[in-house]
Amino acid sequence: MTQLHNAFTLFLSLLVEAFPFLLLGVSLSSALLIFIDERKLIAILPKNPFLGAVAGSCIGFLFPVCECGNVPVARRLLMQGMPNSAAIGFLLAAPTINPIVIWSTWVAFRDQPEIVVFRVVFSLAIAITIGWIFSVQKDPRPMLQPLLAQRITTISRRPKFSRYPDKNEAKSESVLLQSGTFLLGTAGTPLKMEEMSAGGLSLSSNQSGEFTQRLGLFVENVSQELRELGGMLIIGSAIAACLQVFVPREIILNLGQSTISSIIAMMLLAAIVSICSTVDSFFALSFASTFTTSSLLAFLVFGPMIDIKAIGLMLSIFKPRMIMYLFALAAQLTFILVLCHSYFF
Repeated sequence: MTQLHNAFTLFLSLLVEAFPFLLLGVSLSSALLIFIDERKLIAILPKNPFLGAVAGSCIGFLFPVCECGNVPVARRLLMQGMPNSAAIGFLLAAPTINPIVIWSTWVAFRDQPEIVVFRVVFSLAIAITIGWIFSVQKDPRPMLQPLLAQRITTISRRPKFSRYPDKNEAKSESVLLQSGTFLLGTAGTPLKMEEMSAGGLSLSSNQSGEFTQRLGLFVENVSQELRELGGMLIIGSAIAACLQVFVPREIILNLGQSTISSIIAMMLLAAIVSICSTVDSFFALSFASTFTTSSLLAFLVFGPMIDIKAIGLMLSIFKPRMIMYLFALAAQLTFILVLCHSYFF
């Protein structure tokens, strides 16, 4: 009973810690939908796959969200036609490459500023490399969950993601026979949530500036995405809490006796503990006296990209096989980079 109580306590703590950042990410995603024409942002991204991965990895400076909040933003950008390289680069880099996390890492490791520098450099290098690799897949829909792929298909029917819907498009299928979330627009016409954006709200000219209607759409989209992503967050937090309680931590800590085993141990610990990237540097600081700097870097770089809680959220975007590829590539690149750090620095 004591272990169950501890597991439930950890589950609630993970959920309470992660939910505000999930809400922040969902709010940013909904703001993209309602108040910003994100297709203008996507249009200025470089067409070159490598440069697109670089640009996508640096967008985290504009959207300071952790691994709980970057998923809804990345999903929204994918729906609006962001290239694979940029979207995956953002998904992997945003939890680390943002001002809040960089500042918290600096506060925790003020006496070791090289950790801050290498955390940013390694995270960027991994995100850009993986984004570049997946740029080979031009059409993202085979990698995505069926529902998300269907939404992208619906939106992409408009030529080049046109700002306005085609007025001459034949409406052969009744909206009553279509799936999705609908809102009641002007003159009683139904508006499909999946097909709307800041540039295509289908508002009449005399209502386009009405704040109340845009706010209603914003609230509706927040509630919709919270329903879809909240369940994944609960499942991921429950698994992470059970592993923390029922897998003895001594098994992992005992591995930290050599260079290679300590790196692997801290990567496993990062995946299991699932601490938010905004506070994980303080958790890693508690191991500074027993683990090497390279293993601490492994924890700080790998954890924000791939942890159990984040995997649960990623399942709302990608198919399981795609997540396995992301996990394997991120783990290998992290291990190689921090191992090189241990030998050359």
